[in-house]
Amino acid sequence: MGKGGEAQLLNKSSNLNSGKKSSSEKYTWTEVKKHITPEDAWVVHNNKVYDVSNWHEHPGGGVIFTHAGDDMTDIFAAFHAPGSHSLMKKFYIGDLIAESMTHKDAKQIAFEKGYRDLRSKLIMMGMFKSSKMYYLYKCLFNMGMWATAVAMVALSDSFTVHMASALLLGLFWQQCGWLAHDFLHHQVFTHRKYGDIVGIFWGDLMQGFSMQWWKNKHNGHHAVPNLHNSSAESQDGDPDMDTMPLLAWSLNQAHSFRELRADGKDSAFVKFMIKWQAFTYFPILLLARISWLNESFKTAFGLGASTENAKLEMERRGLQYPILEKVGIILHHSWVFALSSGFGKFSVPMTLAYFFTATCSSGLFLALVFGLGHNGMANYDAETRPDFWKLQVTTTRNIIGGHGVPQWFVDWLCGGLQYQVDHHLFPMMPRHNLPKTHVLIESFCKEWGVTYHEADLYDGTVEVLRHLSKVSDEFLVEMIKDFPAM
Repeated sequence: MGKGGEAQLLNKSSNLNSGKKSSSEKYTWTEVKKHITPEDAWVVHNNKVYDVSNWHEHPGGGVIFTHAGDDMTDIFAAFHAPGSHSLMKKFYIGDLIAESMTHKDAKQIAFEKGYRDLRSKLIMMGMFKSSKMYYLYKCLFNMGMWATAVAMVALSDSFTVHMASALLLGLFWQQCGWLAHDFLHHQVFTHRKYGDIVGIFWGDLMQGFSMQWWKNKHNGHHAVPNLHNSSAESQDGDPDMDTMPLLAWSLNQAHSFRELRADGKDSAFVKFMIKWQAFTYFPILLLARISWLNESFKTAFGLGASTENAKLEMERRGLQYPILEKVGIILHHSWVFALSSGFGKFSVPMTLAYFFTATCSSGLFLALVFGLGHNGMANYDAETRPDFWKLQVTTTRNIIGGHGVPQWFVDWLCGGLQYQVDHHLFPMMPRHNLPKTHVLIESFCKEWGVTYHEADLYDGTVEVLRHLSKVSDEFLVEMIKDFPAM
């Protein structure tokens, strides 16, 4: 419980003992915006103010601090089941003076009411109810891919077959990512523990990724996609944007490492990476899975954390399923080693070739899809973020068929994330209901004049590379201005 929450409970107890009625305080939006760090975090829900400072016991983890000093009404609805708001009562400290929110005019208020009404309509249509048979089919199909990859190694002596098995394994790991994603977003089961357990199976055991590492990182990303932190101490930025010094998605981000150096200048490594980032983008994606395996292992065994938010969560809360996570990670690396070694028949070079082919192809398959989902789209500073709907829509790109790639293949490859915009608006909606929802969302966006972007795999990739190149050009121009002798 946060400090403010504890204080409020004490105040209520004192008021009851003295026979006085508890009167709520009134706060301006300017006052709320001052409380933006985990140690001093206020959030707003339906014009009520809550002090969640130091509430590291939050069931969803540190994601709650991404909206410190901001309105969490819509992101709360996106992540929580009906009735969850009752847990927030103990943190209530007063009401927001609605008139103090000068950044919202009548049109904006009507727009927010409109998309909240759309959410209610989708609930009434049953769009948040999952088909257990659909997910059973997806799970069995995935296990079929895994069994085929294993059989290709066990029953063949052909190098070509073995390399094909490695590529199939990489694709299997990518598809495991989409299944773990669905279960851990609680799209399948209403009982969250069931989703967590199945998520550990597809995440830790089959894919090698820690469930808690993924939840912390991914939930934070959903809450604030493509946002830069408002300060070095705050945690209101997108962890998926934390790609420096390898990649920069805006000029401000390209400069973000200057504060870490005594001379306040860019290092030679940063200059090189930002200059050539449009060319190093795909090679970096090939190594993405290795980085994620490393972060997952550190999280599961308490050896470190990938972000300050994750570090705080681990220090204050620890692993939610410590034994299952550790066992899952160990078993994953055990079966991967056995398969990569050809169950003992491969040479060391062949073992390494199999492992890195599977691992690097998987990193590329995974990162290609979610990279297209957000990379190259709008970026915002946390303190100037737009409302929930516009934030999710303008920072996100849907993927469609095109350039000879049929829609059915895109649908299978992307595992529901071809509807990235729709998924970000309603993350707990099962993927098989997204096509129907997409029609309503697209219509709503057109009605209100909100940008809604779609691109095929080729055009989307070109957009990403052009964006990286644009940031590089801006970075080089400024560098030349700073050093005219060049």
